[in-house]
Amino acid sequence: MGLVSQAVHDGGRHVIGVIPKTLMPRELTGETVGEVKAVADMHQRKAEMAKHSDAFIALPGGYGTLEELLEVITWAQLGIHDKPVGLLNVDGYYNSLLSFIDKAVEEGFIHPSARNIFASAPTAKELVMKLEEYVPSHERVASKLSWEIDQLDYSQNYDIQMTWG
Repeated sequence: MGLVSQAVHDGGRHVIGVIPKTLMPRELTGETVGEVKAVADMHQRKAEMAKHSDAFIALPGGYGTLEELLEVITWAQLGIHDKPVGLLNVDGYYNSLLSFIDKAVEEGFIHPSARNIFASAPTAKELVMKLEEYVPSHERVASKLSWEIDQLDYSQNYDIQMTWG
């Protein structure tokens, strides 16, 4: 991410890195580029990133990348955001994931219109072009306005605790 941040910064754009405080000693190992915002945890990190983002792009990565990619796709499906989501499929890195998603559509687990929530391309230039042309065309579970109203009501009126076993 350092090279991407540096390229964005060198191109004259604003860079903001959002990181949980507990990861700072491990992840911040050199000079930072742009603004660094420390947050309490990963949930707050994703919320901050979503708030400040115009689009989401996943580069080849591991578990964390997949988790964040699928979460922003799910948020789009639910109607939480309508920002473009892109998958940079360098050297076919994500071909297996794309095949899995196509199989889930074929088997009826993902609605065909939801397959278009994200774009993928093998090069950054091609992906950015697709993201610039993105128009949401899938059926959402709830509108963004409905989601925001519900979130406000729940956060103001209830103390909710969840556990997984």
